Amino acid sequence: MFYFYIFILALVLTAGLTLLVKRVAFSFKIVDNPNKSGEGGRKIHTRPVPLLGGLAIFGAYFFILFLNSDYFLSGNLKLSHLVGFFAGALLIMIGGILDDKYNLKPRLQIIFPLLAIVAVILGGVEISKITNPFGSYFDLSALALVSPLLIGLWLLGMMYTTKLLDGVDGLVTGVSGIGGLIIFLFTLTTRYYQPDIALAAILLVGACGGFLIFNWYPAKIFLGEGGSLLLGYILGVLAIISGGKIAIALLIMGIPILDVAWTIIRRVFQGRNPFKFADQKHLHHRLLALGIGQRRTVLIFYALSLMFGLSGLFLQSRGKFWALVALVGVMMLFVIGFWFLDRRLGKIKKPVNPL
Repeated sequence: MFYFYIFILALVLTAGLTLLVKRVAFSFKIVDNPNKSGEGGRKIHTRPVPLLGGLAIFGAYFFILFLNSDYFLSGNLKLSHLVGFFAGALLIMIGGILDDKYNLKPRLQIIFPLLAIVAVILGGVEISKITNPFGSYFDLSALALVSPLLIGLWLLGMMYTTKLLDGVDGLVTGVSGIGGLIIFLFTLTTRYYQPDIALAAILLVGACGGFLIFNWYPAKIFLGEGGSLLLGYILGVLAIISGGKIAIALLIMGIPILDVAWTIIRRVFQGRNPFKFADQKHLHHRLLALGIGQRRTVLIFYALSLMFGLSGLFLQSRGKFWALVALVGVMMLFVIGFWFLDRRLGKIKKPVNPL
């Protein structure tokens, strides 16, 4: 019942803060205008929508986490871990607010996620070992620079996955909530029992649920730059502090991560900067182009995240490895399917030579 009360408290507090943040965003004219130039037609909403929604999740999440800090720090975590976790999130939100208001250039945007990673590392968060899917594990404790490097790459990857995924109403919020739910269930199993991490995970579920009330299609408010980065950051940190449950997070976020990887590869081969150039070739854009609609597109992502995430609850290390292989296979089917579709449509649209 303790976790249920935490979930409800997070849901109600986030919903209340969302209403407040919505008014603040309108007051300061921090809105996402679909008519803004330079977006390449990527906007799919038709009216100005307030940003800054991530502030509501940030406020509710860390208020409740600090309120229950004794419980959160009852295991192996220290106060420095919590402070570093919070400081990183705060830096992300500061950068997000500035970007939502002033539309920062990419080289300035990345400063805040990088500072957040530094805050987490300085707080004492580390990766001491990596499980070998075919038995035993790799001990990293003797390799001083490996842990910070892995943390940096992992958190940056997670943050930019949720950032680039944030193109359809409710998509990032719901997938992140599912991620929190899977981690919550995993850390309550007998073998991996970690009630402190379970608290942080169910908090994320409640916060995402409270925001999703207003972020579901048609969205009344958007996460904004800070919010989209924040959710990937929280999931990434939870995966590390729960004892390196990175395989679980990969199963949950596998399709979005692979979509981002494929987007980067595709843009590089096209001779374009993958972090400056924007297009409508993300998987969620392609599904929308088929006429599936925003709600169904979001539900497809939810189903994939839930299915592969739950598989991690019942699989050992080797099983998780093969589940990840299957995940790559699913993404390849999407890529090949849309490639054939593009070729077919190209032939249909190609003008016929009357001679």
